[in-house]
Amino acid sequence: MKFATPQVLYEDNHLLAISKPALLATMGAKEGEPSAAEWAKDYLKRKYDKPGSVYVGVVSRIDAHVTGVLLLARTSKAASRLSEQFRDRSTEKEYSALIPLGAKIRSGKLVDWIRKEDKLRRMVVAPEGAADADNAELEVIGQQRLRQCQRVELRLITGRKHQIRLQLASRGAAILGDRKYGATDRFAPGIALHARRLVFTHPTLKKRLTIEAPLPDSWQDYL
Repeated sequence: MKFATPQVLYEDNHLLAISKPALLATMGAKEGEPSAAEWAKDYLKRKYDKPGSVYVGVVSRIDAHVTGVLLLARTSKAASRLSEQFRDRSTEKEYSALIPLGAKIRSGKLVDWIRKEDKLRRMVVAPEGAADADNAELEVIGQQRLRQCQRVELRLITGRKHQIRLQLASRGAAILGDRKYGATDRFAPGIALHARRLVFTHPTLKKRLTIEAPLPDSWQDYL
């Protein structure tokens, strides 16, 4: 599977933030498979001429079909502290998505219960409080009508699997290119969902950092 080269957005002795391209998984299913984590290890090994294996800690994930900011840790201490921030939701995560012109999505918080449906190999909306489901919260913070579609700005509150994709699709606003969740519009490569901004506390400096990823070239014909 072909993918573009990731772009380094921020780097120091503790962190590596990249703009992940579409079709590149955060982690490979098997060691040595193409993944953002393996790319980062190879990048650090070559740049710093490091012998042996290079440590890269995955502290959060982005779907393979999604683009944007991906934060990785360069030390185990940084990985532990960053993972805790994602668990306690002290990070701020904002996304941009393209949806069809005719879709109607309200501004404000969207709340659902979602679970994995193994037979369908996807996530589905479940009854509120279902034992096998997790609470999913997403906030629509901006909308813009474009020539061919609509652009929506989102703040991710919880971080469930395929959460944004499902919550929009279940309201008749499937993300362009996301055929798994009912989209009929084409978009390539990947889908029109971009992790554009991440705010977190540096694991050692204790200051807030904001990392932003530019929109990929695949968006330009729609803007």
